[in-house]
Parts: sequence; structure tokens; C-alpha cells
Amino acid sequence: MCKECKKAILVVSFGTSYEETRKKTIDRIEADIQKAYPDCHLYRAWTSKMIIKKLKTRDGIVIPNVKEAMEQITADGITDLVVQPTHVINGIENDLMKEDVLAFSEKFSNIRFGDALLTTTRDNEEAISSLMETWKDLPKDEVLVLMGHGTTHYANAIYAALDYTFKDMGYENVFLGTVEAYPTMMSLLRQVKEYKPEKIHLAPFMIVAGDHARNDMAGEDPESWSRQFMDAGYPVECHLIGLGEYEGIRRMFLRHIEEA
Repeated sequence: MCKECKKAILVVSFGTSYEETRKKTIDRIEADIQKAYPDCHLYRAWTSKMIIKKLKTRDGIVIPNVKEAMEQITADGITDLVVQPTHVINGIENDLMKEDVLAFSEKFSNIRFGDALLTTTRDNEEAISSLMETWKDLPKDEVLVLMGHGTTHYANAIYAALDYTFKDMGYENVFLGTVEAYPTMMSLLRQVKEYKPEKIHLAPFMIVAGDHARNDMAGEDPESWSRQFMDAGYPVECHLIGLGEYEGIRRMFLRHIEEA
């Protein structure tokens, strides 16, 4: 580590145990950031203890958690740090990450945080526009149902707000629900039935197309979203595209670093 390199960016992600989606999402986000800030040293940390443990046991790959990354960053003599999460919302993971980082604040002259993906109204509208660049040819008689993660944190309200914003921006045939909170699959089934589509497209509204996308969304289990929609009589097509694959979404993270 060179003596002049006192500035760094720490990119914090939830993580994924699927290499294929990691390369297309987290790795791409980090590569874009490094390209935009070639003079800054780039560090990575993941917040999922379970995924970190799984990768170490299964693949022998060691990914630092936030505390470990901060220890390395201070050891490398970094004085100015920007922390950019790739979290979708300012939920529990984001709060805990900030606590872990700020525990080291005395060792830095400057620590700044970039916003999570969806923080402002501008973010919501920009995220929708970025997605709909890819889905612009979606026929009116077909619907796109997006699967968000969902959380017990009050920030979960963003999902219902975003679903409303899709409609408000003219995308009547786009629906957003969550696996673990509200809007639920039951809400989605009711709303989609009212729309009477000819076909349903399912895609994750998460940075990576990992476990939830493969199992809860596209899996064979009777409780998976694809099976529930099929059982309701709709043809279903699943698209394993994480949010990190959309160029416009990656640009949003660059803007958040710039604003920080």
C-alpha cells in the first residue's frame, strides 16, 4: 500500500454465495467504482455472516465483514474514507454497518457514508427509469412482478411507495412485493388478478439474483411465487437479473459516492 494513498472507498454489500450473480452484480459495481475513482484504494466488506461462513467453508474464499475491513483500512493508514453500501434500503443491515464503521471514527480525519440505493424520491424515480429501460418493450397485456426482500425495519415502507410510484410514472403493469414483509404475495395475487394479464414476468428487486430469486421466486416449491402464479392459471417466465446488472442502478451508486 503506497504512502500517498490516504483516501479509500469501502463498498459494503450483503453478499451472495452464487458466483455467477456476484460477478454480474457486486463485482461490476465495485469495478465501476474503481474505474471512476482510480486514485482511491477500494475495499470490500459483506454483512451476511451466514454467506461469509458458507464461502469460507465451501470455497475457501475469505470475505471480510465490516469490522475486519475497518481493521485492515486503519492498518493501511487510510485517513479519508467513503463508505458506500450496495444495500437497497436504509434498513437493519445499513444501521448495523454504520455502527461498525463509526466505532473506528477516532482513527480517521474523515468518514462519509454514501446513501443506500433508495433514499430519496429522486432515487426512487431514477431506479424505476433504470429498470424500465430494460423492460420498455413489456406488452400492456403482460405484467412484471418484482420481488423485493422486505424487512421488519420501518424503512420497509419504501416498497409500497415504490409500487405506487411505478403506477404514477405510467407503468400500470409493474407490481412490486416482498418475500418477508409488505406488500405480500397475497396482495400481489389480488392486484394481478384485477389487471387480468396474459402472462407474468418475475424478476428480483434485489442487488443479486441469489437464494431468494432462485428458490422463493423461481423455485419448484408450491410456496414459490412462480408456482403460486402458475397455480392461479398464469403462464410465468422467470428472469434471474439482479439490480446490480442494470447499468442505471450502478450509476446511482456512483452518484451517491459523488454526493457523499
